Amino acid sequence: MTDNLELEKTLWQAADKLRNNMDAAEYKHVVLGLIFLKYISDAFDELYQKLEAEKSDTGADPEDKDEYTAERVFYVPPQARWKWLQGRAKLPTIGKDIDDAMDAIEKDNPSLKGVLPKDYARPALDKQRLGELIDLIGSITLSKGGNGKGKDVLGFVFEYFLGQFADAEGKKGGQFYTPQSIVKILVDMLAPAPESRVYDGACGSGGMFVQSERFIEMHEHRKGKISIFGQESNPTTYKLAKMNLAIRGIDAKIELGDTLMNDKFPELKVDYVIANPPFNVSDYNINKAETHKWKYGIPPTGNANYAWLQLFISKLAPYGTAGIVLANGSMSSEIATEGEIRKQLIENDLVDCMVALPPQLFYNTQIPACLWFLARNKTNGKFRNRSNEILFIDARELGSMISRKQRELTDKDIAKISDTYHNWRGKEYQEKYKDVPGFCKSANIQEIRKNNYILTPGRYIDFAAAEEDGQAFEEKMQQLTATLKEQMQKARTIDESIKTNLKKIGYEL
Repeated sequence: MTDNLELEKTLWQAADKLRNNMDAAEYKHVVLGLIFLKYISDAFDELYQKLEAEKSDTGADPEDKDEYTAERVFYVPPQARWKWLQGRAKLPTIGKDIDDAMDAIEKDNPSLKGVLPKDYARPALDKQRLGELIDLIGSITLSKGGNGKGKDVLGFVFEYFLGQFADAEGKKGGQFYTPQSIVKILVDMLAPAPESRVYDGACGSGGMFVQSERFIEMHEHRKGKISIFGQESNPTTYKLAKMNLAIRGIDAKIELGDTLMNDKFPELKVDYVIANPPFNVSDYNINKAETHKWKYGIPPTGNANYAWLQLFISKLAPYGTAGIVLANGSMSSEIATEGEIRKQLIENDLVDCMVALPPQLFYNTQIPACLWFLARNKTNGKFRNRSNEILFIDARELGSMISRKQRELTDKDIAKISDTYHNWRGKEYQEKYKDVPGFCKSANIQEIRKNNYILTPGRYIDFAAAEEDGQAFEEKMQQLTATLKEQMQKARTIDESIKTNLKKIGYEL
C-alpha cells in the first residue's frame, strides 16, 4: 500500500489494543479525530517555525491567522496544539481538553465547522486509554529537516485506518469506504487529467478524490490541480470525507444531502464521474421534476441502480467520462424499466466498457459487482472513434486473497485491466489491442442487439482454450473410471455402516 505499511500496521495493532470493549464504529471517530488533530497541528507548527525564523526579516507574526490562510494551512489556537494536549494526556480532564480544542479549531477555521468529533469527555470513554492513544499518535512525527513528510505519513495512516475500521465494522463499515484496489482501478482507467473537474455523488469518505489527486501527482508531478465536487447523504460519513480530504491537503466542495432527491450541484458539468453508489437500494426517491436526468426512462421504484447511472450521465460535460461500481444485476436486469433504460443507454452510444469483477472485494456485501465506464462522446478526437463499440473485460479470475474473507486486486491485475482499456480506446488500437479468449472482447452494436442488450461480459468473450496436459485420451479415461470405481466402493461401505448403526438403535432401512 505504501512504504510505511509496517508503521501503519504497528500503529493499528497498538490502537486496536486500546479499544477495549468499545465498538469499532464508535472508536473510529475517537482515533481518526485525533489523527486529524495531529495532522493540522503538525502542519501549523511547521509554518509557525518558518514564520518565527523569518520574523526579523519579514515582520510576519506567527500568531496572525491570515498568514496561515494565505498558505492554505489551518490555524491552530494555543489550547488546541498537539504539544500542549500531549502534555496533559495523563490528566483526568484530557477528554474535555480535546473537546475544547476541537471547538476552538472550528471557531478559527469556518471550513471545518460542524466537522470535527467532540465527544471525548463522555464518561464511557476511558481517559487512561485515551491518554495512551494520544501518546501513540504523538509518535508519528515530522521527518528531519522539516520537509513535511511526516504529514504525508499521517495522511497514509488516516487512509489505512479507514480501511481497517471498515473491515472491523463489516457490512456497516463498507458504507463509508470503497476498497483501495477498486478505487485505484477506476482512477487508473479514467486517468483524470490536470485542470479537470471530478464528481462523486456518493462520495463516502472521499477515497475517489484522494486517488485522483495521487494519480495526477504521480503522472504529472503536480498536486491540487483538479476541481473536486462531492455529495454524501450520511452526516457521519460526510464529516469523515471532509477530514480525509483536509489531511491530504485537497481542496474540495463537499455537500451533505440525498443526491437523488436533493442534488446540491444541479447545474454542474464535469470531466470525470468516479463513484461507488450503494448497491440495489430499494428505499429511494428521485426528483421527477428534473426531467433532464431521466431522459432515458424513469427508474423503477424498487432499485436505484439506473437512477444513479442516469444522474451521473447528466453530470458529464460534452466529452466527459465516468467509472461507476454497480451490482452485477445491473448488466442484465429486465425488471420494470431497467431493460429499456439499458437499451437506450446502449443505442445512444454512452456505454464504453464493462468489467466483471472478482468476488469478495468489498467489506459490506458479497453481491457480485461490475464496473460501468461511460463516455459522453466516443468521437472526440482524444482517443480513436469507438462509435457503436463496447469493450468487455472479465476480471473474475483475478485478485489475491489477503484474508479468509477478503480479496484484493494487485497492482499487476489493475495494470492488466487498465492497459487493456487504454489500448482498446487508444489511437494505436490496431497495433496494441487484441481480443483475448477468457478475458476481453470488443463487441459491436449488432452483437449487443442480438444479445437483447445484456452487458454481461461472459455473453461476448470467447472461452479460453483448455490447456492440454499431454495425456492420451484412453489413458485418462482409465484413470478416471478407476477413481470413480474406488469412490463408489467407498460410498457403498459408508451406506452399510449407516445401516448397521441405525439397526443398533432400533431403526432399519
